[in-house]
Amino acid sequence: MNDSRAVAAHSRRSPTAHELRVWREYVETGDRIRSLLAARLQIESGLSMADYAVMLALSEAEGKRLRSSELASAIDWERSRLSHHLGRMEARGLVVREASPTDNRGAEAVLTAEGASQYRRASASHLRAVQELFVEAFAAAPGEPARGLEAVEEMTRMLRSHLPV
Repeated sequence: MNDSRAVAAHSRRSPTAHELRVWREYVETGDRIRSLLAARLQIESGLSMADYAVMLALSEAEGKRLRSSELASAIDWERSRLSHHLGRMEARGLVVREASPTDNRGAEAVLTAEGASQYRRASASHLRAVQELFVEAFAAAPGEPARGLEAVEEMTRMLRSHLPV
């Protein structure tokens, strides 16, 4: 079989029952971890995961501000979704939208002092939850180093390098 036919035959193959079981476990486990993290974040800080994603991106940006288009790209959201969410966050005093000082065609989302304060408080409990629900799963025993993380890191690298750009 020539190379192009071999590639075509390989791309038409469906996953085996075992491959589908592994895939489903991967997806369902990731969903469960995200659900637990989101619930704890909401309960402990009053912030949603969407709030946290916006605040994380802004907290890492120079001057704690980003053009809306850059912010949407950074968190992989559609601009309309971001605009609606920023409006809700603005009403709670977490962010403000200001005219861009360098480009009068666009606006920038800016993390307020109150937003930065809430983000810092939320981060402390959120990172403890990440440690408990994710990192500790790869430790041989409580309090020991999470040696299994190297395998997860390699798997993640393999998956990411396989995805189209």
